[in-house]
Amino acid sequence: MLENILRRASVRRYEDKEISQEIIDLLLNAGFSAPCSKNCKPLHFVVLDDRETLTSLGENLQFASMLRFAPKAIIVCADKELSPKCWTLDASAATENILIAATELGIGSVWTAVYPYEDRDQVVRKFVNIPENIGILSIVPLGYPAKEVDIKDKFDAERIHYNKF
Repeated sequence: MLENILRRASVRRYEDKEISQEIIDLLLNAGFSAPCSKNCKPLHFVVLDDRETLTSLGENLQFASMLRFAPKAIIVCADKELSPKCWTLDASAATENILIAATELGIGSVWTAVYPYEDRDQVVRKFVNIPENIGILSIVPLGYPAKEVDIKDKFDAERIHYNKF
């Protein structure tokens, strides 16, 4: 697991190759396995595999243009009524689990933020019809990497503090 965490990287270019339902189910299971506040189970996921929807989102979300070419994507959401103070934290943990699981399964992925941007939120709601009580945190485009992934060493000893800052 540690190896997958250390080699996780943002992948924005994908091969034209389908991702099996078995892999999608594993990624969703990883997302649902994330910790959540008070075990309130607020998570919802929208699996995107409709080419028209993926293309429309990619064309209308400048930060997520890679959706135009991704075979699939997962929108990570949470019920704001079940987790009013922590829904973003709950959905963040789920997003990270999906990213790490994707790395393990050889799937390229990238965290694209929807929250806290109101304009992005409205675009996603327009194309995917998500109810207002459901907070949209992120969209995770998914696909087999089109090229070798560059792994970056992000360890920074100067930012580690013991006992005092």
